[in-house]
Amino acid sequence: MELIKKYFPNLTEDQLLKFEKIEELYKDWNLKINVVSRKDIDELYLRHVLHSLGIAKVQSFKPGSKILDVGTGGGFPGIPLAILFPETQFHLVDSIGKKIKVVEEVVAGLDLKNVKVTNARVEEISGEYDFIVSRAVAAMPTFVHWVKGKIAKKSNHELKNGILYLKGGDLTVELREFPKATIYELPDYFEEEFFLTKKVVHLPLKYKK
Repeated sequence: MELIKKYFPNLTEDQLLKFEKIEELYKDWNLKINVVSRKDIDELYLRHVLHSLGIAKVQSFKPGSKILDVGTGGGFPGIPLAILFPETQFHLVDSIGKKIKVVEEVVAGLDLKNVKVTNARVEEISGEYDFIVSRAVAAMPTFVHWVKGKIAKKSNHELKNGILYLKGGDLTVELREFPKATIYELPDYFEEEFFLTKKVVHLPLKYKK
């Protein structure tokens, strides 16, 4: 929890309480339905919460904007981002029912009014979003194909509407066909060793009907 306060010193009392409660909720639910590995549960704030919030260091979401979290798994990066941006609407989607069950319970436990949760493949989701966020659920070409037609026309942020993707390692080959992609190195924002090879990739996507 100290990690979160270190990098996000201006949190409200309500945000601090929610971030504190995250650990208890995940530890409790993980015993019933395993969605986070044992090692990761012990380092939940570093490996999941702070990692998710790396997206916020690259782009703050404005009130009223809409964010789609594809392949949210146990609720990352969507849930930490929803705590940080309470006036932004988040839609968390995963095709695996047991993971979505945990996400629903954590969202209810945190009383997050700005989060919608859906058990479905992303191709089945309709609607348009300012940004689509995810944590390395597929290679970028596959991911771009999945989310086609889901980007809102009007950009209201510093970055153009599109994908904000948490990835690790060498992305040269994967991003070869996306010259407009920008890589943000997470060690520029976080000093912990865990982030050494971690990145946020921003890929602007044009609005397509």
